[in-house]
Amino acid sequence: MSLAGKVAIVTGSGRGLGLSYAQELSRQGASVIINDVDMATVEAAVSAITESGGKAAGVVAAVGSTEAAKALVAGAIENFGRLDILVTNAGVLRDKSLLKMTDEDFDLVINVHLRGTFTCVREAYGYFKENKVAGRIIAIGSPTGQRGNFGQTNYAAAKAGIVGMVRTWALEMKRAGVTANVVIPVAATEMTKTVPFFSAAVQADERGEVMPDFFRRELGFGTADDVAGLIAFLASDAAADVNGQAIGVGGDRIQIWSHPEAVNTEFHAGGWDYETLTSEFSTRFGEYQQSVGEKFPELPEELRPEPVK
Repeated sequence: MSLAGKVAIVTGSGRGLGLSYAQELSRQGASVIINDVDMATVEAAVSAITESGGKAAGVVAAVGSTEAAKALVAGAIENFGRLDILVTNAGVLRDKSLLKMTDEDFDLVINVHLRGTFTCVREAYGYFKENKVAGRIIAIGSPTGQRGNFGQTNYAAAKAGIVGMVRTWALEMKRAGVTANVVIPVAATEMTKTVPFFSAAVQADERGEVMPDFFRRELGFGTADDVAGLIAFLASDAAADVNGQAIGVGGDRIQIWSHPEAVNTEFHAGGWDYETLTSEFSTRFGEYQQSVGEKFPELPEELRPEPVK
């Protein structure tokens, strides 16, 4: 098994995508720290792994604070003697359009996703560097952080910020032999179950059937298990030369997301004053303006949800 002898922390791994990541890391030989805010959920996830022959222990903590990050790393060391892998998956949603979003809605999502990633990675990297461990940092992003999404100001900010932090960490950690990457999953979750566009895919998955090719190939939309393989790969020695990347995965598709680059460059002697921009912006830059949000192809008729009566 490729991860035999390794120890991993997966935050937010009591259920859903995080649990799938933890189970795949276990299948590949890693001992895993399960994390959630609910003790019963943690215990159930730990039991699911140990009953399958894996090794797991739980840390109940709300990710975000430095204290929670310290407890997670300490839990790995106390239970399994070391730490090699950190997957920062924990997250919450508080979706509202801008004028309806409260300070509390914004702060909570930023605290769990963005600050929680920062505090956990800082603690893990400190351990890696002090103990000369060529560790693996795998942060979880989102298409929303790459392209934006209506009603997700807080979530978009957090996920875009995670990508920016990972690019910085890839530079800072390289000398220590530690890699940092972002995985951008597109998979069936409790949230996507409520979206009519994905209903045919979700229903097929719930029946134990393979999702239609339209979803798996055209949209790159699949199951949690479709994402877990990439998590395990990035955690392994085989991915030692993969660093600072944002990698999308879902269904039958994997994508390397580009880092932002200028798509057009123009010069104007003396600089770009208001009058020049007013007269020349459209002709020089208009065709290069970038789109925002996800754009999905039209659902085939046979996959469209039944109209609500």
